[in-house]
Amino acid sequence: MAALAAWAVFYLPDTPSFAIFQLKQSIDARDGAGAARYIDFQKVVRNAGYEMVEEPNGAGGAGNILGQLIGKGAVDLLSGPMAVLLKSWATQQVDNGAKDVQMPAMAAVAALVVLRRSGEVAFTRWQDHKGQVWEVRLAREEGQWKIVEVKNVKQLLDKLKRQQEKEFGPPTAAPPTYPNAPPTAPDVPATPPDADGTADTP
Repeated sequence: MAALAAWAVFYLPDTPSFAIFQLKQSIDARDGAGAARYIDFQKVVRNAGYEMVEEPNGAGGAGNILGQLIGKGAVDLLSGPMAVLLKSWATQQVDNGAKDVQMPAMAAVAALVVLRRSGEVAFTRWQDHKGQVWEVRLAREEGQWKIVEVKNVKQLLDKLKRQQEKEFGPPTAAPPTYPNAPPTAPDVPATPPDADGTADTP
């Protein structure tokens, strides 16, 4: 951990390396809100959606330009609400110390070693305790470095979707409607009989 701190300080606070270091520190401290400051969730979700749309076997299709345009339009529309859910879920996971969001010290050191910066953009990668490789892109936003893209994040979004369905259940379909069906007559209350046993007629 000392080596990680020394490496981050060497690069000074206004660097992508320091952002990675602070992200690691926040995760270790179970400070979900602090960790979230170093991630632009809406851009992460939007870039993940673009990645899935552009996959050869994705919904858009490799050569289907119209499908890709429609797909990207849907991604732009849904990225905001999905980003809110992802941020809430990730913050909760960090607060709870979940292993899925842990960043081992050696992984953080490796991320700093392989980090490459090009102007206002930086790239790095690390391997978590499960052997999964995370490739990320960082960008400077309003003077602060944040993660704006995570490659192969689809599995994380799928996990979030499964958790939401587990907590709230799958969305229920609305009852079918039949536009040509005749209108139903309103219920008419029965007229009480008179004393002689016959009902009054209007």
